[in-house]
Amino acid sequence: MKEARTIRTILRRSWWIVSLVFIVSCENSRSSQIVHEFRASTGTVYATSFPMAENPISERGKWVNGREVGIRWANIATTPGLAYGTESGRSGYDDSTALLTGTWGSDQMAEATVRSVNQTERVYEEVELRLRSSLSAQRATGYEINFRCSKTAKAYAQIVRWDGRFGKFTYLTTQDGMKYGVADEDVVKATIVGNVITAYINGVQVLQATDNVYTIGSPGMGFFLDGAASGVNKDYGFANFKASDSF
Repeated sequence: MKEARTIRTILRRSWWIVSLVFIVSCENSRSSQIVHEFRASTGTVYATSFPMAENPISERGKWVNGREVGIRWANIATTPGLAYGTESGRSGYDDSTALLTGTWGSDQMAEATVRSVNQTERVYEEVELRLRSSLSAQRATGYEINFRCSKTAKAYAQIVRWDGRFGKFTYLTTQDGMKYGVADEDVVKATIVGNVITAYINGVQVLQATDNVYTIGSPGMGFFLDGAASGVNKDYGFANFKASDSF
């Protein structure tokens, strides 16, 4: 009997050990699928490929959104592998906007891979990167670097300063033409170092501007739509996103 009890005890302990290893393994797997975030010795890095369906995007409280915080702007939603805007396309400059939470250094980088299908000249679809940005009720500030989803002569890229209230912004620089637009799988990137803002498409610099208004804020992303009926929001967006204040 003593030997039987000992065997049962060993089996029970083995079962708990196996169960614990399985639970920890599942939790680690789930965490790795959501986002990668860490504070390095020189700064913060955040990366995601949008593994969850969320409206608005949150990723466990890592994002704030234009409608829920800023009121006048739209939120960003996700399906697995795609972040997209929810703006109506008929309400002016109600860009879908989402900014990362937390503390960020002044020098920042944001980068994303574009998803874009059914491109057309009559619809204006923009993907946007945000730097040194902030949201509060009826107020949005910071820098927007946008690219039209088009590869024609009517494409463009812009660096814009958001000046607070709805519809109030300042163009810092604009370039038109095929080389400034984006297509599916293009990688867009923007940096701000000191007062210099630089934009890239597939690693090639396409824009640069200087501005001294904002020195703090968060990186993020956005989308703009104009000239379309409902139902095209998922035609364009980002497949992944990365931000850093150490690069």
